[in-house]
Amino acid sequence: MEQFFQQLTNGLAVGGIYALIALGYTMVYGVLKLINFAHSDLFTLGAYLGLTLLSSLLLTDRLGPFWGTILLAAMVMGLIALVGALLDRVAYRPLRESPRLSAVVSALGASIFLQNTIMLIYGARFQVYPQNILPATALNLFGIQVPVIRLLVLLASLALMTVLYLFIQKTRIGTAIRAAAIDQGAARLMGIDVNRVILLVFMIGPALGGAAGLMVGLYYGQINFTMGWVYGLKAFTAAILGGIGNIPGAMVGGLLLGIIEALGATYLSVAWKDAIAFLVLILILIVRPTGLLGERVAEKV
Repeated sequence: MEQFFQQLTNGLAVGGIYALIALGYTMVYGVLKLINFAHSDLFTLGAYLGLTLLSSLLLTDRLGPFWGTILLAAMVMGLIALVGALLDRVAYRPLRESPRLSAVVSALGASIFLQNTIMLIYGARFQVYPQNILPATALNLFGIQVPVIRLLVLLASLALMTVLYLFIQKTRIGTAIRAAAIDQGAARLMGIDVNRVILLVFMIGPALGGAAGLMVGLYYGQINFTMGWVYGLKAFTAAILGGIGNIPGAMVGGLLLGIIEALGATYLSVAWKDAIAFLVLILILIVRPTGLLGERVAEKV
């Protein structure tokens, strides 16, 4: 039972990271019907910027582990949001009226450019995060010792997802995003600046991905310039699992995928954990092709 609970919490923490990345994919797809292949590289860039800021500004030494990490996360999210806005302005907006294939090729080109830029700047070797940034102690939950950093990653992921959901559902800007996802032409007739909405989506999604990259660095202690490929594929799978274009679906899909991986690796085989996750995805899509939560949230409003 203790092993099950340990793997459950580990799966939830990793699933929270998947969910944050998946939200970037699903938000862009919801508005543009486009898969932003460069999103996973923005996640990687967030991890590397987090390491750079952590090493150069010494925020955790000056402000303490808690406030230093929060300020670090805010800075990383802000910087990656700006990169996401620049990516939209350079790689996507000029092709808004072009055939869809042109935007897909541009997204792939942006992904290759970002990945190689990270490699040229930081090198091809693994980079190691400073140790003991967050507490290495464990918390006793119902008689089971759970690492504090695992709980912090999970709680931070859930907090960011909750804020995003409330922002989309309860604010005027969120309403504009949902309107643009339903029908861009009608949204323009209602006075909504669709280009500004798309720009905002390209800032929010990468910001969450950047936060996920920072979490990976703090949680695992090392990062690599190619890690966006693996995490991006898992996050894209999570988005499809929950229902592509559906924000709660991306959250549920990410958490579920993390749990499936963790339990599959423990009780079956570590070597088969990816195969198990994709097998579950295939089975769910056979039964429910639109994903667990069905159609896009915007279409239900």
